[in-house]
Amino acid sequence: MSLPIASDLWSSPGTGEIPEFPKGTVWTVLPTLKNQLNSLLEKLGSKTRDGVSIDQSKGPVFIDSTANIEPGVHIIGPSYIGAETTLRHGAYIREFSWICDGAMVGHCSETKHSVLLPGAKAPHFNYVGDSILGPNVNLGAGVKLSNLRNDGKEVHTIFEGKRIGTGLRKFGAILGENCQLGCNAVCNPGVVLGPNAMVMPNTTVTGIHPADSKIR
Repeated sequence: MSLPIASDLWSSPGTGEIPEFPKGTVWTVLPTLKNQLNSLLEKLGSKTRDGVSIDQSKGPVFIDSTANIEPGVHIIGPSYIGAETTLRHGAYIREFSWICDGAMVGHCSETKHSVLLPGAKAPHFNYVGDSILGPNVNLGAGVKLSNLRNDGKEVHTIFEGKRIGTGLRKFGAILGENCQLGCNAVCNPGVVLGPNAMVMPNTTVTGIHPADSKIR
């Protein structure tokens, strides 16, 4: 087994505006997200909506006309909100959030420098920082994707029993398609889960896990 690349985690990232993923180790996309999103927003321009709390002091916000945005949402640019997305009451969309078609950020959930690929859901009291949620991933209530070590040093991950540096100071989790994380699970910095992995409630996850894993 080799270190995971994007094609190991999702057979297709879906339709609409999505990032371009590198051919190398999947987390190497994280340092490119800012430039990719800035390029997308330069092409699309700013598109906002009356009644939505928006801060464009750091960059533009684009909201697709079909997005469902409930009261109490706050969006900081640069950010992209795709078609048929849902932002529920109290969602906090921080800079460099890329919310793809059909994805959901729910009540009191926060995203920052992250991608929710089509159909991904962070619906209840979730934190998603420096992370990528694959197609149709679902985070149970209270799931946190921690993105920073307590000492602020380089994030390492665990692969086949070996500690591997990622070269990143901030790196949350990259979750393959259809992953399901139970309520109050926590992913330590540098987690990668293969497709269809399942994390039991109240579990702390570390390292890289293959497809169809059941983590208790």
